[in-house]
Amino acid sequence: MDSHLAGDLARLPALLDSTRRRATTFLDGLAERPVVPAWPAPEPTALPSTGIGLEGALEEFARRWEPGLSASAGPRYLGFVTGGVTPAALAGDWLTATVDQNAMSSLDPTGQHLERETVGWLRELFGLSPAHQGVFVSGATMSNTVGLAIAREWLGESRGVSVADAGTAALGPVRVLSGSAHSSIAKALSMLGMGRDSLTTVALLPGREAVDPAALERALEQAQGPCVVVANAGTVNTVDFDDLRAVADLKRRHAFWLHVDAAFGAFAALSAEHAHLLAALDQADSVCVDLHKWLNVPYDSAVHFTRRRDLQARVFQNAAAYLGPLGDTPDLVHLSPENSRRMRALATWFTLRAYGREGHKEIVERCLACARTLGQAVEATAGLRLLAPVRLNVVCFTLEHDPTPQRLAALAEAAAPEVFLTPTVLDGVPALRAAFSNWRTTPSDARRAADTLRRLL
Repeated sequence: MDSHLAGDLARLPALLDSTRRRATTFLDGLAERPVVPAWPAPEPTALPSTGIGLEGALEEFARRWEPGLSASAGPRYLGFVTGGVTPAALAGDWLTATVDQNAMSSLDPTGQHLERETVGWLRELFGLSPAHQGVFVSGATMSNTVGLAIAREWLGESRGVSVADAGTAALGPVRVLSGSAHSSIAKALSMLGMGRDSLTTVALLPGREAVDPAALERALEQAQGPCVVVANAGTVNTVDFDDLRAVADLKRRHAFWLHVDAAFGAFAALSAEHAHLLAALDQADSVCVDLHKWLNVPYDSAVHFTRRRDLQARVFQNAAAYLGPLGDTPDLVHLSPENSRRMRALATWFTLRAYGREGHKEIVERCLACARTLGQAVEATAGLRLLAPVRLNVVCFTLEHDPTPQRLAALAEAAAPEVFLTPTVLDGVPALRAAFSNWRTTPSDARRAADTLRRLL
């Protein structure tokens, strides 16, 4: 055994304790750490022929890389829709690496059992019925891709072919309809061979990012056959929701697969004020939910639900002598693009078991309060303009005068040590958006963000 490797094994408890102390120091400093520090990238080095052991690697990491890391796990990283990691999720993730399970096969089944229990908890959290079965994937993009892959197989079924066997050439032209599709939808269509051009944008309700149900019905009539509808439960810019009940009701008159992108909007189910927005979510054929957003588990975690597990297994089955058969309860290896992966569900299991529905409801409601606080501050600040109502957890705003991308970028860059915001465009107007989804964030952080913006105007 390599001498450094043998030495690290002999000193592993002490070295892990050193790692714990470094992690704790980093986490303790999140509240005051520059949210996005101005730190130049280190000069790259060549692959070392001789190692320096874990202790040396820790020291070098602290010197070369840690100073440039953002406080993305902290309370004022409001760019994108980024959660942090709850204490229980952190413990679960450490243990995931410790036990190092590949939870894909019934030949070594405990990881699969834990994932199925966790998926059941999530299904209940979001108000889905047992008709929806789920599987963990890496993020919302992959969850949307899995949903559209199953939809593609459903389109084939409606035309008497199996796309999984015969390929997309057997499918013929495809139409995918959506009002405000997330960019990952077009990416998924590209990867799945249906093509970005298959996506048709349907007219929106006036002043909204929500699809106009009447326009959607007209588009379905023009489709002249089965197609796919991607509905939104929470758009990126303004967290607008399509009227899921109205969309689902169209299935009585038209044949289409209903995929709902609820990447972070699904968590509205935990708010009594907003749960009605998801009242018809269970009528979807497939649903995307991203867990490393508002559930506050580490990155690389999302869930995909579908009513048609049979089609899912037809798409993703992996026939090999060393794998279990499909059967009535397929192994996880037959349900997603991956043949192997870490036990993703464990961090989610830990945070749900540790804090339950009520604990995560409190996180959601506090984030909603933070978004309202910042939204009200924007409305009260001369020089800023709120571009849309604060519907859930995102505040979309711009400069009152001459809101060019360059001026907004300069404002965001100047604010970055205190608060991280991301650029966007809403109805042709360049803007900034602040998304509240971190379990550490409090209304005082929202006020601090507002104070920073006022100071920089």
